[in-house]
Amino acid sequence: MRTRMKRLVVTAVTLLTAAASLPAAAAQSRERPEHASQGGLSAVIRYTEYGIPHILAKDYANLGFGTGWAQAADQICTLADGFVTVRGERSRWFGPDAATDQSLSSAGTNLSSDLYFRGVRDAGTVERLLAGAAPLGPSDEVKDLMRGFAAGYNAWLKQRRIEDPACRGAAWVRPITPVDVAARSYALAVLGGEGRAVDGITAARPPAATTAEAAGPSAPDPARTARAVHALLSPDTADMGSNAVAFGGSTTANGRGLLLGNPHYPWQGGRRFWQSQQTIPGRLNVMGGSLLGSVTISIGHNSRVAWSHTVSTGVPLALAQLTLDPADPTVYLVDGRPEHMTRRTVTVPVSGAAPVTRTQWWTRYGPVVTSLGTGVPLPWTSTTAYALGDPNASNLRFPDTGLGFSKARSTEDVLGTIRHTQGLPWVNTVAADSAGHTLFTQAQVLPRVTDDLTGRCSTALGRATYASSGLAVLDGSRGDCALGRDPDAVQPGIFGPSRMPLLRDAPYVENSNNSAWLANADRPLTGYERVFGDIGTARSLRTRGALDDVSALARRGGLGVADLERQEFANRVTAGRLIAGDAATACAALPGGTAKDSSGRVVDVGEACGVLEKWDRTADTGSRGALFFDRFWRNLTAGVPSAQLWKVPFSAADPVHTPNTLNTSAPGFATALADTVAALRADGVALDAPLGERQYVVRNGSRIPVPGGTESLGVWNKVEPVWDPARGAYTDVAFGSSYIQAVGWNGGGCPVARTLLTYSQSSDPGSPHYSDQTRLYSRERWVTSRFCEKDILSSPALRVVRVAGR
Repeated sequence: MRTRMKRLVVTAVTLLTAAASLPAAAAQSRERPEHASQGGLSAVIRYTEYGIPHILAKDYANLGFGTGWAQAADQICTLADGFVTVRGERSRWFGPDAATDQSLSSAGTNLSSDLYFRGVRDAGTVERLLAGAAPLGPSDEVKDLMRGFAAGYNAWLKQRRIEDPACRGAAWVRPITPVDVAARSYALAVLGGEGRAVDGITAARPPAATTAEAAGPSAPDPARTARAVHALLSPDTADMGSNAVAFGGSTTANGRGLLLGNPHYPWQGGRRFWQSQQTIPGRLNVMGGSLLGSVTISIGHNSRVAWSHTVSTGVPLALAQLTLDPADPTVYLVDGRPEHMTRRTVTVPVSGAAPVTRTQWWTRYGPVVTSLGTGVPLPWTSTTAYALGDPNASNLRFPDTGLGFSKARSTEDVLGTIRHTQGLPWVNTVAADSAGHTLFTQAQVLPRVTDDLTGRCSTALGRATYASSGLAVLDGSRGDCALGRDPDAVQPGIFGPSRMPLLRDAPYVENSNNSAWLANADRPLTGYERVFGDIGTARSLRTRGALDDVSALARRGGLGVADLERQEFANRVTAGRLIAGDAATACAALPGGTAKDSSGRVVDVGEACGVLEKWDRTADTGSRGALFFDRFWRNLTAGVPSAQLWKVPFSAADPVHTPNTLNTSAPGFATALADTVAALRADGVALDAPLGERQYVVRNGSRIPVPGGTESLGVWNKVEPVWDPARGAYTDVAFGSSYIQAVGWNGGGCPVARTLLTYSQSSDPGSPHYSDQTRLYSRERWVTSRFCEKDILSSPALRVVRVAGR
């Protein structure tokens, strides 16, 4: 084994230093090397099938160079748009009132986005975090990767012509700096905290003394606000989510681990994944998906370990309710002593107009905020204001966590990396290794909000929001309500790793965006603080379906990678398994086969009964009845309160299988049937139309059918498609299955891995890799991972480029 590894390392080094001898076919496809240097940085990029780059470099700066170059080659317009965002220049180039794509924050307009991100720049926040010593700040390796990434991106921009019409000839596509690269990582880190409240931060204004508002409008209603916060933070309404499962050696055919990762992320914009392999011979060798602009692998595998992330239920922000000085609403009291808010004046350049200057107000707790999203107002009055605390605003450690995972040799190494870097902002981690170990942990950067603290320090508003969703609203007028510090925490005000939900070496660990409670249904996790998530409450249909599936697989045993592949594309509709049979029976029993729709019109629904009965309960592209059930289920759940939907209510004693049994006598049942039949017929859609005829994306004028189903259906292979009433079809996917990997080991030197990037590597319609993997996804096919040198060099599509600055 040692001799073989030495031979592979020698091959790699040869490639680096002499552009390597290759098979004849590969040599003919090799591009002309790019010469000269920019600080001496260079890399070798070997492209295999579907445009997947295998980046080879001698150190981290050069690896960053190759990564920046290769990402720019595939995603220059999307990357450049994101760098405009984090520089606070959207209003300058695109106008102040246009909507953002919300990839890097929740900002509703370019001006709001710019005021926030330019404020971050003006405060020197990212530079200060970069200057911190590791582990509080980034390691030297990550700083080298960032420096190299910027150089590689700039070199590509200088040496290549942009063909993508989205930004061809655009003046806003400009060179970047390492701080720009770091600022993008920062934006991702605060996405669940300050990034969620950008509009509320940038719109915050002290009340004028003469206004009615200053006199004291009604305080936020606790019950109404709690419902709004619960909806805001619910995984059912989030634009990101995931499934992941790891199986231990006791369940697999060869005693080694298995991992299936299925993150659900946007299909467009700056939170897309991009796939690559990063190799520094003898030091690093990892393959996986990176969020665009990231310098390390976000989700991936190496020769010994595979990991994935799922968006967690932990609430990465807390509010402080401020008691203000009656004489000055920009002064707040702590233990009776006045503290002046810090005024941050931010100026934003605007296209075709004078620059806009606004003031933001900051406190010891964080920025003053007047809303969370559009549904949670937090009014600033003459007596009260709210400040948002986001511990990830001090976190630039996410890339180091990814780098540590990339080097890990076991799940214990993964856990060690988490404990050392403490850099995961809003995700859980699921991992497996070649020795058969499994790991689940909700180790993320959370405000150190304990149940004891909220019991002592919650305001009336906080008592409602914390119980319902884990959002704390603490009394900011009391010094004894500070968050404190755990001894094993890398920064003050966050939980240390020992306080976080953890499950090791279970036969399986699984998460589908509910809390850590049922990571394994036979070994429930309890004892964690409410801010991490709930315990003993109903699970989503996706979680229930996933636990049903993976627990059955674990009991069966003898598992291999092929079982993971089948699980990914089983496309079982959990809602359909629960109610389609009862719905068909009740439909057939309707007098005369008719029902009244919402307008009172009588509709013949007889055909729908047979469609429901014959449907195979899957969301495959060829499934007849899947589309009808999808539209019916949306109408039913919108019209029937959840408390009336089921005959058997939720029971914490059987959380995977309750609630169940459709209440077909609910008044809205027949109405939902009639509304669905009437709407589809009006659109000219057959009730038994195959799903793929009406759920697709269009790439370069061609329709590509899309399998899978929406969150409320409970499908593992989740997609959130966009309904076009004019076409009677789902004609795009907002977000859903993205970078998928199924990984195992067989005792050899190479992992057994299958991957799939659902929306493909490039966002350029002219690229051959704009939709090639999307077509694979449509056919439920996989890419065989070429991880080892022998597999890379034997690829029939091999194309080698040596890239360097000029």
